Amino acid sequence: MTGAGAAAAEYRIEDLAHASGATVRTIRAYQDRGLLPTPERRGRANVYRETHLARLRQIADLLDRGYTLASIKELLEAWDAGRGLGGVLGLAAEVHGPWTDEEADRISRRELDARFGGRQDDEAIAEAVELGVLERVPGRDDEFLVPSPQELAVAVELYAAGVPLTAISGHLRELRGQVEHIASRFLEFTTEHVFARYLGHLPPTDADAAEAAALVRRLRPLAQQTVDAELARAMRTFATRHLHHHLGAEQSTITEDATRPVLLPVRTTRAVQDLVGADRLAEFITAATEREVQARTLDHLAATHAKENKIDESL
Repeated sequence: MTGAGAAAAEYRIEDLAHASGATVRTIRAYQDRGLLPTPERRGRANVYRETHLARLRQIADLLDRGYTLASIKELLEAWDAGRGLGGVLGLAAEVHGPWTDEEADRISRRELDARFGGRQDDEAIAEAVELGVLERVPGRDDEFLVPSPQELAVAVELYAAGVPLTAISGHLRELRGQVEHIASRFLEFTTEHVFARYLGHLPPTDADAAEAAALVRRLRPLAQQTVDAELARAMRTFATRHLHHHLGAEQSTITEDATRPVLLPVRTTRAVQDLVGADRLAEFITAATEREVQARTLDHLAATHAKENKIDESL
């Protein structure tokens, strides 16, 4: 770096890479994409300034917030055209903020083993880390971060009730897939009916972004409240039905027209949704199932008839 002061600072590309934390290859790639201003050519070398360093830090911040390079280019072009990024970054901060009031905690390996009956199970620990139930603390092999103490407490109670750790982790994986589908549908629903008007132009104006951020704050608890209410209703219904079944009680309340939920892989529901739309999802699955049942019934009748004919011919 050369120059008498910060305003006159100049960088060769290697110096810029060191100051920004980006690699030389990354800086050149950003130049090719038009994300960086053209550097000054001096002899056989390019000379970069503080504006380039500031832009690299902006890009890194936006990447951390989940933006793609294509969307970052649009944002930076808007910035260069005189439109501020304050509203957009405020909206991003609102979306990336915590979606629960629960606070993370820490737990030692000794405390963790004690909660699970004093058993030391390195494989279970590794799987918990993979699932995000535990996070390793850098430099501390005997301590873990617990992002959701409630989720860990549930696992402890299930284990104490006799559920194996492998079954608990398998159940969590299955549950996570279903919950992610619910979250995806809620976001699609609110985007279509609430946020679409703010996304007509990219990036949105500061006023639109600020209003959308306020709506995120208002709508944030609704997804969990809806899931809590529906889960309570479903648990009451199915727990009662389950108890009646095991006690041998007649399930007279279940009629031929009654519906029962069926768990499907997320990839299956997404594929059907892409094919027919979210509003026709249940109708399509019902029709496809009924057609399969009818086809198998016809196949069975045909096979039975053919078998009976062979028996008649052999007599």
